[in-house]
Amino acid sequence: MTTQQQRPEGEPRGVEMLRGRWAGTGSGHFPTIDDFEYSEEIEFAPTPKPFLTYTSRTRGLPDGRPLHMESGYLRPVAGGDVELLVTQPTGFVEIHRGLIEADGTLSLTLLTLAASPDAKPVLDVRRVLRVHNDTLTYDVWMAHDQTPLTHHLHAELQRVTEE
Repeated sequence: MTTQQQRPEGEPRGVEMLRGRWAGTGSGHFPTIDDFEYSEEIEFAPTPKPFLTYTSRTRGLPDGRPLHMESGYLRPVAGGDVELLVTQPTGFVEIHRGLIEADGTLSLTLLTLAASPDAKPVLDVRRVLRVHNDTLTYDVWMAHDQTPLTHHLHAELQRVTEE
């Protein structure tokens, strides 16, 4: 992080390194689809309360077609952990919990995955985020229908603005 950010009261240590807008590229693969590349913008924005709003929007490369979007919150919970609450317009809600380690890694454990009756059969999701200086990387694993938990996404984004 290029500048020291002040932590709002009640915000867990480490959350401040996620604050801001991030932009970069990623790649996706899964046994049931063709590999793909995408651009992405993620924002973790502060609120008057001790949690951050979260938004992510992706576009296909090289054509720029809209691919995926999700939004939610990163919020503190007991014991110094954080929860990432994610909603997707495809009919999913995820609740993850984890601890931001001193090295900037947030390994999230899925607590809840709820789906609308018309959503695709996603059975499990695992997320790991890492912040080092002004670079955010993440990996996502997914279990879908008959496919067990499998690596699905990797992206590297650079900090565009700080909040």
